[in-house]
Parts: sequence; C-alpha cells; structure tokens
Amino acid sequence: SCRCLLTLLGLAFILAGVVVGGACIYKYFMQKSNMFHGQMCYAGEDNHSQAAEPYFLPIAEEADIREADNIAIIDVPVPKFSDSDPAAIVHDFDRLLTAYLDLQLGNCYVIPLNTSIVMPPRNLMDLFSKLATGSYLPQTYLVREEMVVTEEIDNVSDLGVFIYQLCVGKETFRLQRREKIMGLQKRSAEKCHIIRHFENVFIVETKICQH
Repeated sequence: SCRCLLTLLGLAFILAGVVVGGACIYKYFMQKSNMFHGQMCYAGEDNHSQAAEPYFLPIAEEADIREADNIAIIDVPVPKFSDSDPAAIVHDFDRLLTAYLDLQLGNCYVIPLNTSIVMPPRNLMDLFSKLATGSYLPQTYLVREEMVVTEEIDNVSDLGVFIYQLCVGKETFRLQRREKIMGLQKRSAEKCHIIRHFENVFIVETKICQH
C-alpha cells in the first residue's frame, strides 16, 4: 500500500507539471502573437499604398549604392517561390526619377521618385548592411502600389546617365500611379506584372499594368 501511495503521488506531480507547463507555453505564444499582430507600418504620404500585411521575405537583393552620385541601383533576382518578376531598379535622387527594368519582359518603366517611401542613399546603405548581416528578421511587411503605363519614351538620353545605361536600346514607358489617373476603370484588358523589392524596412510590391 505504501508503494502504491508513492506511485500515485509521483503521477500527481507529473500531471501537475504537464498542466502548468502547457499553460505557460500557451500564454507565451499568445503574447508573441499579439505583439506581432499589433505592429504597424507607415506607408507614405500619398496613399499610394493600398495594403500592408505580414510577409515572409523570400528574396535576397543586391544593391550598388553610390552616395557621391546620389544613386541607388538595386538588383532583384529571380524569385524562388514568388509570382514577381526579376528586375533592376535605379533611384536617381538628383533627377528625382525611378526606373524599373523588368528583366523578364525587357521593358523599362520610369516614374518620379517617391521620396516619402524610398530611403536616401545613406539610409539604404545602412538597411542593406543590416540585411546582409541578418540584423533584420525575414518576416516584414508587404505594401502594395499600382502603376499604369501612360506613354512611350522615345529618347532616354534626357533621363540621366544611370537611367540611360539601364534603359538604352529597350522599350521605355512612363508610369503614373493609378489613383492619380481620374476615370481609369477598365482593367480587364490590361496585362500586369509585379516586382517585389526593398526600398525601406518593408517590402514594396509594384504592380505595373499596360493595355
């Protein structure tokens, strides 16, 4: 009877430990979940960003940032498990222009630089240095913007030497953000392509649509 009593006491202690441990683990993960879902992301002044959502980063970009020239050149590689296109991007802070070269289509797209979103060269250098060392977690935010092709650019020599080098010999088009184009509603006949890229501490999904 003494042995049975000791066995029952031992089982009671083990059961109590399992219950308390499970409660502590549940509380810990609930707190982590609430902290994650409570994060916010500021997406700029123009309301160009239509959505912000948690996003696991599957890409690793390379950047050539030249502070003396006030230029940032970003290479977005072929995605491993994403529906976006590989691209090369030039942010020219002197001319206040951004150019996207869609490497899959071979087309160039030019739009005024959005300085409310794109970090200046020194800040971009710091961002990519932290990404290279793993200082930022791969879980970040995805912010969407939608662009529409408005016209073809015949002469890219007026766009500065860096955008010229990117776009020379390629079909080049001017872009405008969709919400700034009044009355443009027909989307069924459009062909759209997506480029996901870093230009801040969150991911920007640039959707480029053309009739």
